[in-house]
Amino acid sequence: MSNFDLKDFLARQQTRVEALLLSRASRLEASGTPPGLADAMRYSLLAGGKRLRPILCMAFADTILQQSVSLTPAEDAACALEYVHTYSLIHDDLPAMDNDDFRRGRPTSHKVYGQALAILAGDALLTEAFTVLASGPEPVRASLCRELAVAAGAAGMVGGQVLDIAEDRPAQIDYLSRMHGMKTGALIRAACRLGVLAAGGSADALSRADSYGESIGLAFQIADDILDVMGNAKDMGKPVHADAAAGRHTYPAVIGLEASWMLAERKVAEAVAAVEPLEGTGGPLAVLARYVLERNS
Repeated sequence: MSNFDLKDFLARQQTRVEALLLSRASRLEASGTPPGLADAMRYSLLAGGKRLRPILCMAFADTILQQSVSLTPAEDAACALEYVHTYSLIHDDLPAMDNDDFRRGRPTSHKVYGQALAILAGDALLTEAFTVLASGPEPVRASLCRELAVAAGAAGMVGGQVLDIAEDRPAQIDYLSRMHGMKTGALIRAACRLGVLAAGGSADALSRADSYGESIGLAFQIADDILDVMGNAKDMGKPVHADAAAGRHTYPAVIGLEASWMLAERKVAEAVAAVEPLEGTGGPLAVLARYVLERNS
């Protein structure tokens, strides 16, 4: 058993991420962003949440940081990840997509600002992510931008969303795994890889981050599917049973609850094995992998 205090770690890392996001979001008006748009961007960006993606990025960077390497590119990468994730949530909540009224326990962006400004706030967060990520002299930033762009784009998150809304999507595990590997997994995997790249990690460390990110990305989605069946709206800050109501294919629906748990547990074990050579036994990354499955919201 690890003596690692996950609750304390998450609290400290969430505080760290919130401070990084606030410092960057406070620059919007100074860069020429219209105040109304800046308000809408900050409303969703600073609404809290687990901050899993930036925490994973910083955890990998902290684990392998080389002495001669600045931490600033990793911090910017962590913020850029949350900008992209937030933009995707704003757009997911729109009537044309999931048509959700609440996110993180409060009204969704389009309910507060209207659909037009919500769409534009999402667009602005996506593009601003690359402004943040490219704002520095370090040569590695070009690779970081490419990594994030691929994960967020047509072959990553957006492509996965298209597979998710396809009318002819089959109720098959292979399709489900491909869809979620793109829609949810690509950005989680990128978070791990960005942390390694930004911190000057080795090819072996990057490969291990890749394996870890792929495994916990799948485990995260399975856990989300299970929570949509078994969770409650108060804990989750959003409606539950939405997948079934929308006729979506989920892991519990396709392979059953028990098989879903078993698959998620196997993926968590694979993630833990991948990072043990980097951090030893029971380190932050291993405990985070288990948290992905054991969280209740």
